[in-house]
Amino acid sequence: SCHRPTGQRAGQEPGSRGLPEGVEYIPTRKKGKNPMKPVGVAWYSLYARTRLGYLFYQRQVKKARERYPHGHSVPQPYCFPGVKILPIPVLSNNYSYLVIDTGSSQAAVIDPSDPLAVQAAIEEEGVMLEAIFCTHKHWDHSGGNEALRQKHNSCKVYGSALDAIPQLTNPLADREKVSVGSLTFEALATPGHTVGHMVYVLDGGPFGSPPCLFSGDLLFLAGCGRPFEGSPETMLASLDMAMGLGEDTLLWPGHEYALECLTFASLLELDNYALEQKLQWAVQQRQEKRSTCPSTLGEEQTYNPFLRTHRPELQEALGLWQGGGEDPDAFRARVLKEVRRRKDLYQAT
Repeated sequence: SCHRPTGQRAGQEPGSRGLPEGVEYIPTRKKGKNPMKPVGVAWYSLYARTRLGYLFYQRQVKKARERYPHGHSVPQPYCFPGVKILPIPVLSNNYSYLVIDTGSSQAAVIDPSDPLAVQAAIEEEGVMLEAIFCTHKHWDHSGGNEALRQKHNSCKVYGSALDAIPQLTNPLADREKVSVGSLTFEALATPGHTVGHMVYVLDGGPFGSPPCLFSGDLLFLAGCGRPFEGSPETMLASLDMAMGLGEDTLLWPGHEYALECLTFASLLELDNYALEQKLQWAVQQRQEKRSTCPSTLGEEQTYNPFLRTHRPELQEALGLWQGGGEDPDAFRARVLKEVRRRKDLYQAT
């Protein structure tokens, strides 16, 4: 059965992980020694630029399949007239997404981490895979490209030419649009996590739905990706671009990080009612192993600290004040950098 999002916001106010994504923490980790403590830039270089990264990804896939034979979360399909969005839980906390034009049975997949899980969803839905949209090069988002291309010969792989995306057939420019059946996706360049990171926006207009943002590792529920290959200023500009899509836009992130991100955010803003309510909801969802996506961008503005760099209450909580003559966006980038620093320290404990 399908669930149709209501688009309701969680509060009254208007308004990553530090490791490469295959190595991220389990969503409901217990306190104690953390075997995945970040080891710095050297590890990232090995993961992102050498075959060691691919071998590590393969190991992560194998372990996740053994630990989560049915996926780390209970997926909930979302339907609008003419379109179906199926989250596919993969690895220890990733999401791939199968987006189906129900009229033609043509489909696209975003970030196929585990090709077996994606192929099983394709077969169960009885659809034809026409496109792979890759947000960035990291193996936990692109590792299934080759196997799926071998299985679906006519399938095209879309992404940025600035990232070394496996099997890339159709490089995309910023704001370029791609049609799959009656579905229209727009690619937006959002550098920061990687140089070539892109997000994809499904136009919901023809289906009477809000826009759908498949954000990869740019934006999570209450969090955002670590800027491995960009400055705070670059990441801030990418986040601002995403927020320009509108408050009713549905956010479909690349990872299930809600519980940890909301818990961290609650340490920064102690009196945020929307944050408190969303955290209580997320605790219940995760206790039942249910997915926490989608949220809306309107909701995110009420509790996501990475999107609240303009809010005086967050600035004050961080002990930051705008300098005389300091450019507002430069100050916001400074706030973002401090939130990121504290999040990385939180993750490492």
